[in-house]
Amino acid sequence: MLKFRFIIGPSVSSPLFHPPKLSPKPINLPLRSQMGSYSTSSQSQQKLLFRQLFEKESSTYTYLLADFSHPDKPAVLIDPVDKTVDRDLSLVRELGLKLIYAINTHVHADHVTGTGLIKGKVLGLKSVISKESGAKADILVEAGDKVQFGDLFLEVRATPGHTLGCVTYVTGTEPNQPQPRMAFTGDALLIRGCGRTDFQGGSSQQLYKSVHSQIFTLPKDTLIYPAHDYRGFTVSTVEEEMQYNPRLTKDGETFKSIMENLNLSYPKMMDKAVPANMVCGLQDSASVSS
Repeated sequence: MLKFRFIIGPSVSSPLFHPPKLSPKPINLPLRSQMGSYSTSSQSQQKLLFRQLFEKESSTYTYLLADFSHPDKPAVLIDPVDKTVDRDLSLVRELGLKLIYAINTHVHADHVTGTGLIKGKVLGLKSVISKESGAKADILVEAGDKVQFGDLFLEVRATPGHTLGCVTYVTGTEPNQPQPRMAFTGDALLIRGCGRTDFQGGSSQQLYKSVHSQIFTLPKDTLIYPAHDYRGFTVSTVEEEMQYNPRLTKDGETFKSIMENLNLSYPKMMDKAVPANMVCGLQDSASVSS
């Protein structure tokens, strides 16, 4: 039985936190998404605003989610990149949103997180990363926690294996949450692939267990949104990956052998990105550029 610890966003009128509101009013939440091939049933009013954004140098996806029906329009950014902070914040302003969280799925090795830059530009914004990552942030989440923005929330699921501290953020099952569910899997599960397991405390056995126990157990129509894609894919589903993922459809021993023989090159950004991201982008700009 999972425990749930709500992480409640700061008030729009004040940068301070307020006591949790654990009984949001039930509302219907169809999905507003730019991925036209996946949609929910039609409802009288759209509630969730969703944008999938791309940083081409590291092929990283950043995700913007907001409770568009809430008077304050509170929003979160998942896996922001330093190079696209101005673009992301411009979009937030254009849509009239209140950005309250900048969230990372793990300590990235291929880019510097945009969290630190965003914190310097958005009053009251809080950074979020998993406690198991060992990184610094305003809020350290654990499995079972819920990150709430308005009447919506993301459930935290521990999915280590690519790194020791990887988590997947999943929308809820309740009637007032968007359906089908959405899983932001970081590098644990990619579209027809997965993250490497040869550094940062990675483990192929642990990754295999994480994906099969924490992601493949979700409803089959759950939408999969990874942190990266290198072939032009944007979204998948649990059912698709259970059928067609060339690595994770294999048995555990075969998967381990595949991962041990990838012979991947050393990430070119790792020596810069990992130290910066261990402080969740909170270092000064001079240390990032050095």
